[in-house]
Amino acid sequence: MEEPQVRYCTDKLWDLAAAEVQSRERDAGEDADGRGEAVGERTVFLMGSKAGGKTSLLLRCLDRDEPAKPTLALEYTFGRRATGHNTPKDIAHLWELGGGTSLSDLVQIPITAASIRSLSIILVLDLSAPSTLWATMETLLQVAQTHVEQAASQARQVDKKRAQSKQSANALFAARVLPKDFPDRELISPFPVPLLIIGSKYDLFQELASDKRKVVCKTLRFVAHYYAASLIFSSIKLESLVSKTKSFFSHLAFNADTGKTMSCDSSKPLIIPVGSDSFSQIGSPPTTEIDITSLHAKNPKDLWKKVYERIFPPENTSEKKLEKDPAKDPQYSEPQIDAMRAQKDQELEEYKKNAAKSWKGLQLDT
Repeated sequence: MEEPQVRYCTDKLWDLAAAEVQSRERDAGEDADGRGEAVGERTVFLMGSKAGGKTSLLLRCLDRDEPAKPTLALEYTFGRRATGHNTPKDIAHLWELGGGTSLSDLVQIPITAASIRSLSIILVLDLSAPSTLWATMETLLQVAQTHVEQAASQARQVDKKRAQSKQSANALFAARVLPKDFPDRELISPFPVPLLIIGSKYDLFQELASDKRKVVCKTLRFVAHYYAASLIFSSIKLESLVSKTKSFFSHLAFNADTGKTMSCDSSKPLIIPVGSDSFSQIGSPPTTEIDITSLHAKNPKDLWKKVYERIFPPENTSEKKLEKDPAKDPQYSEPQIDAMRAQKDQELEEYKKNAAKSWKGLQLDT
């Protein structure tokens, strides 16, 4: 008797498998950051104050024992971490923006439609330079948010096209969603992707007068809560703070647990996980010597800004622009290369002069 032939519909099997994987990803749940569980590969983008210690903190978080070098515009590295025995390692794509606010246009490189689903941002602010703190924070977050929203829009368009062509059963890309019980949920403006604010150089910050430290602490608490961000003060010279900073970094890069440590005391390093603070706990801006009515603030965020800048007046000039020719920037000096460059520049000038003489001679002959 002839056995019946069995046919497998491979297209159907692949569709079912893809749908199952996507269903598991959607059902993974969301954490306090408003994002699902680990997706295997994540992107973390570091930006912040110029010479604020971003590279040093990143190297410590990656357990790399190497000297920190000035960041050249935008630099990339990666980290890997095993999640279990005989399982593929999770990968974190790590981008670092140098130059403070002067190179903010480069944020469009790490913030793309391809990376937006697993993107987190770390903003490093130099606590030892409070007069530049607000301007740096405001400028970089505005630029980053604009590009995040553009990338999110592009991602949704791609998802719609895939859905129409039945290439993917995945749900349309959705913006970050906070838990319903998130404090002051209706009063804040959550950053569209998970955000961690790190106050660096805490060891130098301690040298400020206590009343000024309180102003910085309260202001950063307001900013962090307003954007639904985590906030931590750190210093590469204080090992205990490096360890806590590493746990916050690992949460964004590898979905590790941040722990339950929390500190809102302005006399100590702030450690405030996202969703742990509230406007009632933060209180009002420190305006004991300021007439609020004279500030003409448009909203609470604007009020905090005006109060802060009354106490810490911003510098008269915006952040120093980089040299038009980076080769002349002393930050990137290389003695041997610079000497060779100077020699070649001199040779070029001599060539130009000789060429000009030849050209004049040619004109006279004609």
